[in-house]
Amino acid sequence: MNIEIKKLRENAVLPRRGSKAAAGYDLYACLDNAVRIAPHETKMIPTGLAMAVPEGYFGAVVARSGLASKQGLRPANCIGICDSDYRGEYTVAIHNDSEAEREICPGDRIAQLIIMPFLSVEFTEVEELDETERGAGGFGSTGR
Repeated sequence: MNIEIKKLRENAVLPRRGSKAAAGYDLYACLDNAVRIAPHETKMIPTGLAMAVPEGYFGAVVARSGLASKQGLRPANCIGICDSDYRGEYTVAIHNDSEAEREICPGDRIAQLIIMPFLSVEFTEVEELDETERGAGGFGSTGR
């Protein structure tokens, strides 16, 4: 699959995979200066990129495991959804879950982008749903 991508700023870095089998493509901070993020604060970090994801797919912006586990930094919305008709800049809302100030520097890897298919569905309102063994059992109802 080919995805058209436009650099909105000269210092933007195209997404890259960390290994040949990696599902996620690293997104990089496109900044002129470092940005400090206070504990429990969220800052918008631009990537300097716009993309044309094909119809029937979306871009999922997810945390980088090392950044989250070592520094407590993650996308504020946990998973960002970039629809195929969005043509604006990919910007990541980075939240600092730690108790220490953190810094994002120009060119830092800030999140991963995973291109995923989705099903377009129609919803039909009904009076009753079919019965299942589980029924309406919710959280924790299927075991420990």
